[in-house]
Amino acid sequence: MVTIVDYKVGNLGSIHNMLKKIGVPALITSSLEEISSAEKLILPGVGAFDSGINSLKKHNIWQILNDKVLKQKTPVLGICLGMQLLCNRSEEGKEAGLGWIDAEVTRFKPTNKRFKTPHMGWNYTTSPKESKLFANMYDDPKFYYVHSYYVTANDDSSIAKSTYDITFDAALEKGNILGTQFHPEKSHKFGMKLLENFVQHY
Repeated sequence: MVTIVDYKVGNLGSIHNMLKKIGVPALITSSLEEISSAEKLILPGVGAFDSGINSLKKHNIWQILNDKVLKQKTPVLGICLGMQLLCNRSEEGKEAGLGWIDAEVTRFKPTNKRFKTPHMGWNYTTSPKESKLFANMYDDPKFYYVHSYYVTANDDSSIAKSTYDITFDAALEKGNILGTQFHPEKSHKFGMKLLENFVQHY
């Protein structure tokens, strides 16, 4: 069972539907009890960084997640804003992030006018570092992105890169903590394979 954390930020239905397509039972919940008993967690999210952090705190999910992920080592996959919340901080706001991964979030500042913000659409994504998250991935993987801010890891947690004017970290992994800047739930066969890997290998 995969537990999708509902902290009132993001489109959860598409993640649930994609997991259903690959035969994985999933639960969308904001129940502290159900989150506490989760075997695997997905932290989704769209929108602003501070709103995401404040919503986690408002719904009393912040501390539960810290306990589950840091103490119990429950596997977690942050998606889009969900990945950014795993980091130290963001240029988008003033709130501190969860700080589970030593990384910063920066706004795109394209030097070429053909690169619009947000970065939206399909983009090739390379995984130069061996990771079970990308195990047996289809050739030339490309994923669907929608974001105005990008992540730069300060440690060795980056497991995938993509380029949009600049090269940025497209996926992170630090033990049981994983994140993707792209939306696997909108990325067809590539996203399905990645979610299968998360469920099977973590």
